[in-house]
This record gives sequence, structure tokens and C-alpha cells, in this order.
Amino acid sequence: MGIFERYLSVWVGLAIVAGVVLGNLSPDSFAIVAGLEYAHVNLVIAVLIWVMIYPMMVQIDFSAVKDVGKSPKGLILTLVINWLIKPFTMAALGWLFFKVFFVDFVDPQTASEYIAGMILLGVAPCTAMVFVWSQLTKGDPNYTLVQVSVNDLVMVVAFAPITALLLGVSDIQVPWATLLSSVGLYVVLPLVAGAITRHLLQKKGSDAQLNAFVANLKPWSMVGLLATVVLLFGFQAETIIAQPQDIFLIAIPLMIQTYGIFFVAFYAARKLKLTHKIAAPACMIATSNFFELAVAVAISLFGLHSGAALATVVGVLVEVPVMLSLVAIANRSRHMFADEA
Repeated sequence: MGIFERYLSVWVGLAIVAGVVLGNLSPDSFAIVAGLEYAHVNLVIAVLIWVMIYPMMVQIDFSAVKDVGKSPKGLILTLVINWLIKPFTMAALGWLFFKVFFVDFVDPQTASEYIAGMILLGVAPCTAMVFVWSQLTKGDPNYTLVQVSVNDLVMVVAFAPITALLLGVSDIQVPWATLLSSVGLYVVLPLVAGAITRHLLQKKGSDAQLNAFVANLKPWSMVGLLATVVLLFGFQAETIIAQPQDIFLIAIPLMIQTYGIFFVAFYAARKLKLTHKIAAPACMIATSNFFELAVAVAISLFGLHSGAALATVVGVLVEVPVMLSLVAIANRSRHMFADEA
């Protein structure tokens, strides 16, 4: 394990501090970068995420993808958690905290908007960052690709109905440009680039060259992650300073949800006797969120400066450090899963 991976939590902590400090010192610079977007997908963030997941895409062996169907348990686990459990537990936690525990701290209208934002996060399973978490836990890249792809297909038909049910809103306009652009930028393009790269390297007749190429890319993957963290926290630096109490209140149920869903998936993965290389990514996919989609829908339904939009942004801020802690838990629990052989 290289120095980046070994001390990743330290680097991320420093990146968070740097983002908040720089965002407050030079808000105009971050505003310019934030404005470089299409369909609520920031193009700079998209490039950085592309840099992060490209090394994993190079590792995908398409000849082995067809064998994923022989081990459907991990895929079934992800689908059940993402679509039958996670949205409803998020809605329940939002209601419990903002209608009961925090009722004296937030006015009813704002509380309802915070709950709505949390629900939008719960109904949007992650697409891009899952590849990063899978790589950090040494997950099976072929299986991870299939899990993400199937979830994206389900999201196309299930996102709007479940969102409408939980929000009590009958007319949910799914931002198809955001959904399709994100899938294209975060999955299709790096996947094609990875496949071409793998083919060219293998054409030279040596897997050693392929392994060396991937090893050389890994530090850049971590640099991409840290740069993403700096930008995400820089974009919201002024909000973090201006509304620390509300951000803290929103973060509490979001963190409980994230850790809770992870351990539900973790327990189920052990009961299903999954190998660690399948179980770890399955737990990560079940836990993380497609924040671009959630933010886009929150802005569309409730407005840019609404409580719902703020809640989805807090989800972005919470996700990276929390997911890194779950990566650490997943790696340290490798011995608890079925034999990797």
C-alpha cells in the first residue's frame, strides 16, 4: 500500500480544511469553477471523478463479466437495499429527527424541506464514486460494473415513483439530462477508454505492462479524489461558515442512515456467504448516493436556496469522509467473509 492509500484519511482531512479555507478566502474563484456545469453536473468534478475511476475501468475484463450471473447474490443484495430498504429508512429518520428530536430548533416548513432533501438522497443510489470505493476495498471490478449498470437501469424506472410516493408529490420531473450525462461521463466514457487501453496493452502480449500501467495510475486516482474534496468543500465553504448549526443537524441523521445501511448490508453479505471482493462493493453501492441527481431534483422541485437543496449538499459533504471510514471498516473485516480463493 502506497503512502496515498496508507494515510488517505489524513489527506482527506487536510483537503476538507483546505477547501473551506480557500472557499472563504477566494469565493469568486470557486464560483467560476462551480458555474462550469451542464444539467447540474459540474464538468470539473466530472473530469476529476473520471481520473479517479479510469484506473479501475482498465482492470475490467469483459471476458469475465459474463460469469457474474453465476454469483447473483451480491447483485440481489444491492438491489434489495437500494430500492426496498434505503429510501424508506431515510424518510423515517428524516421525519424522526426533524419532526421529533429537532422540532425546537427548526421551523416546520424548513424541517419539511430538509426531510425532502434527505429523501432525494435516499432514492438516488451512487453511480460514479462506487468505483473508487470498490478499488479502495480491492473489490471485483467486473462485478462492480454490473452492479452499477443494473442499478442505473432500475433508477430510470424506479426513481420517480418512489420519490413521488415518499414526498407526496404527484408530478416528479426526472432531470433526464442530469441522469444521462452523469452515466455517460462517469460510466460509459471511462469504461470505453479503459477497454481500449486494456486491449492495446494486452495486444503487446504482456499482462505485466497492464499491471504496471494501472499501478502508475493509482496515485493520480488519489490526487483526483483529494482535488474533488477540495472543490466540494470550497463550493460550500460560505454556507458551512454561515449555517453551521443546520448543517450539523442535517448531518446527524444522514450519518446514522449511512452507517446503518452499511451494517445492514454487511450483516446480510455475511449471511449470504459472499466473498469479500463482492461483499465490500455491494455494501458501498448500497450505502453511497448519486448526489448530482439528488441536488438537481431538489433545485427543480424546491428552488436553489431551499432547505431541500441544502440537505442534498450536506449529503455531498458528509459522504466522502464517512465512506472512507466505511472503506477502512470493510478492509479490516476481510477475514470475516468467505474464502477469496
